[in-house]
Amino acid sequence: MILVILAAVLMVSGAFFLTVSCIGLIRLPDVYSRIHAVGKSETLGAILMLGGLAIYNGWTLTTARLLLILLFILLANPAATHAIARSALVSGLEPWTKQKKQTGGNGTAEDESAQQGE
Repeated sequence: MILVILAAVLMVSGAFFLTVSCIGLIRLPDVYSRIHAVGKSETLGAILMLGGLAIYNGWTLTTARLLLILLFILLANPAATHAIARSALVSGLEPWTKQKKQTGGNGTAEDESAQQGE
């Protein structure tokens, strides 16, 4: 009974991190931010999910396969994330930066309307 509860907690936690990863992929502005969000949370989510499945399944041949997949994800995801980020940097892709409006005064609406009238 305790193992089933532990497996459920791990799988729900893994689903949470995978959901956060998907939201980060959609919401963040550039490839570097997206890679950071997905690389960290997707790896953790997949490890938690596979760990929960392995605990729930008990010790069988399927569990050994799940643990091998978990080990592969643990090794491959960070390396793939680094390779994608490095290739984006080498290809000259600039990180996203927030552009600030240049105002002559203290940034009030009166200053902006005065600049537009010039």
